[in-house]
Parts: sequence; structure tokens; C-alpha cells
Amino acid sequence: MKFIWLGFLIAIILEVHAFGMQAASALPEKLPAEAAPVVSSKPLPVSMVSSQANPSSTATGSEKEPSYGELSSLGQLPDWKKLERYAKQLTRVEFEKAWQDIYSETNGLPPPWHVVDEMLMVPTQGKEAEPLKLAFRNPNEDARDIQTTWRRAASLPPLAGRPVLSDLRISLDPGHLGGSWAQIEERFLSFKDGEKVCEGDLTLMVAKILSERLKALGAIVSMVRDQPEPVTELRPKDFEQTARDLLTKSGFSNAQMTYAGLSGDSKLLTVQWQSEKLFYRVSEIHARGTKVNEELKPDLVLCLHLNAESWGNSTAPQFSPLNHLHVLVNGCYSRDELLQQDVRHEMLMRLFSRIHEEELPLAVSVGEALARHTKLPAYVYTTSKARRVTESQYVYARNLLANRLYQCPVVYLEPFVMNHEETYRRLLLGHYLGRTLLDGKLVTSALEDYVRGVTDGLTDYYRRNRQP
Repeated sequence: MKFIWLGFLIAIILEVHAFGMQAASALPEKLPAEAAPVVSSKPLPVSMVSSQANPSSTATGSEKEPSYGELSSLGQLPDWKKLERYAKQLTRVEFEKAWQDIYSETNGLPPPWHVVDEMLMVPTQGKEAEPLKLAFRNPNEDARDIQTTWRRAASLPPLAGRPVLSDLRISLDPGHLGGSWAQIEERFLSFKDGEKVCEGDLTLMVAKILSERLKALGAIVSMVRDQPEPVTELRPKDFEQTARDLLTKSGFSNAQMTYAGLSGDSKLLTVQWQSEKLFYRVSEIHARGTKVNEELKPDLVLCLHLNAESWGNSTAPQFSPLNHLHVLVNGCYSRDELLQQDVRHEMLMRLFSRIHEEELPLAVSVGEALARHTKLPAYVYTTSKARRVTESQYVYARNLLANRLYQCPVVYLEPFVMNHEETYRRLLLGHYLGRTLLDGKLVTSALEDYVRGVTDGLTDYYRRNRQP
């Protein structure tokens, strides 16, 4: 059993290491940090830390039935009764279409639930627990109105001559952390002494500029993070014992405490590295989720990020010739992710709330507008972690911790590659209006292009879908 855990941990560590070296938030080989990645359902090495977690039966080749009672890293036991309010909300056809078109992977693996006599049967806290039973709606019956904290564009008050975003509650979620946290998070890039770009600081700058533009259009804007510091009150040291437990369970009972003096994969097998990942990839996103769902209660969350390609050694980074854009919505859950009961519960809450019906067209509108302003080509995923779910080449579904935990439409943005040479130099210039000279060429501010793309995408969508 020790060797099973060892192989499982190493496989995940190698995947997450690729993620860390890329320093972006949503590349196919990396687990977005808020997104994290899924940290949620596509756990980081630390996400397998839960005391209930067990390796998938596929790791041993065993056909043993899974327990269905596992939790994701730092996940809480879900209240399965919350789903009972959705009984007879969707028809079987509506449910299966949403699952097949958005929330499932494209490989056709069966989900951890089944339908009996027009009733959805979902395993809850384990195979011995009573399953959740949700009756589907008869197609000849009207759907009931379900109270949610968020509102569709069509449900907002009529504009009556007011600005197009009037009454709309938007929360801006600047990805990652800034200041001294950027290096711990591996979101710090410098090609020369005295200069640097930090994703967490740049996304906060974008959020502050965007906030003023959206307010001028009538929106009610709130900030999920309004400073470089974390939202969570916990810190890496609070997860040291959990990290030790993970490493011990995986066969590394004498793991080194810190990664000082280490490099490469060896630092990944330290208590410090594991503790830090639990802190900023899991605890921080859970704290943001609590703030969004219980305090801010927006109609829409915009998760603001910048992307990156692999840049090699952090002390001698390399520029990438690639520069691209993509936008993420929630979806594309793997069967292994859905074996975790909190992930399974959160996915079903989103599906039955019909969040995808508002989220997808919003993402398309913002993605297309960002493409017009940035002139970036679409990023193309080459793994099963994401899938195209609309006709737009810019929009993919992916199961990230942030876009799963936030109980409202979430548009997760990934424009620009920070280690693309021209983009890097444009980011060093910060925010400005108009054009400035860069290497003999007049260029706009990358941050201003970002802000204008998001603003235009939102105004386009709400102008088309609101009552006049």
C-alpha cells in the first residue's frame, strides 16, 4: 500500500511542479491556484491530504467499488439536504444534456450516480449511506422558481434610460497574491535586476481600474481581494502537521522540513512546500469562496488572471514565443474528482441552479471582446482537463476550485502570456492611456486592453439581454 501511495504522490507532484514552473493560472499542465486548481477536484499533492482520502481503485487495478465518502483537500462535509429543494426542477433530458455538454469530460466514463424510475440517485457520504433521491420534473410541468442569491440579466430591473450595468452586482477577484507572497506563490517573474512582474499585483491593478469603469456604467462593484495580503487568516505554518501527515502516508516519513538549499523536484517533498500549497492554493480559495457566498452575494464574479508558459529555471527564466487568451467556465469534471463527496455536491448545486445557462454566454461575450482589444489568438488545450463547450474558440470548461465554490456565474479570465517578451515589457510599463514608445514601436497598455475588453464584453451582453 505504501508503494501505491508513493506512485500516486509522485505522479501528482510532477504534474503540479510543471504547473509551478509555468507560473500561470490555467495551463493544461498546471492547476490554477484559485483557481486553483483544482485544487479542488484535481487535487494538488496537498489536496490528497484529507484523512478520508484514498487512492483511486484504478491505481491498483482493483475493481473494488469506491467509497464515495472522500473529501477534497480541506473540504467540508456537505449538507446533502440542500439539494432536496431542486427536486422536480429539471427534466431528465435537461439534466443529462447539461451533464453531457458541460459538466462531464469527453471520455464517456460513467458518473458516480444513476437514474431509477425518473429519479436521480446520488451517493452521499459513502456507499453505506442512504443515497440522495431527486425526482426529475415532468416535461409537461412548469419549472418552479428557485431562490438564488444571483440574478440573470433578464431578471434585473428595467434600465429605463439608466446606464447598462445599473443594479448589477459584480465581484472582482484578483487572482493570486501580491507583494512578498508572489515569490512563495511562484507568480514572480524577473529577467533583470531591478525589474519584476508579479501576477497578484497586476491583477489587483486591473481590478481597481476595472472597478471604476464598471461603477461608471452603473454596476455595484465589490472586491474579493483589495490588497496584496491573503483573504484567509491562516498561514503556511498552520498546515505543517497536515503536510507531514501527507508525506508520511506517501512513504516520506523523514521528509525535510524546509526547502532551503534544494532545487528541482527535491523541494516538492518538503513540509514547507506542501504547507505553502495548502495555504495559497486551497485555504485561500476557500476563504474567498466564503466571502463571495456569505458576504458579497454578487450576480457575477470575474476572476482576473494573467497566463504564462514554462520559463524554466526561475533564476534564469526564458521568454516564450507564445502569447494567447482563453476564458474558463465551470465544467469538465473527471470521475475521480466526483468521487469526492464535496466536489460531487458542489457540482450538482451548480448544475441544478442552472448557473451554466448564464455563465456560458457571459463568458463568450467577454472572451470575444477581449480578443478584439488584445488581438490575441485563442489558447488550445491539448489535455482532457478542459473542453470546448460553446462555439467560441476562446471559451473552455474546466473544474477549478474558485469557479466551483462561488455560487453564482463565474467568468475566469486568462489573457496574455507574462513571459512573452513584448508582453513582459508592456507589463513593466504598467497602466496608461493611449500609446507609448517601446523598442521603437508605439504600443498600448496591456492592462488597459484587458480592462477595455472586459468592460465591452459585459456591456455587450447586458445590453442584449436586459429589459430596456
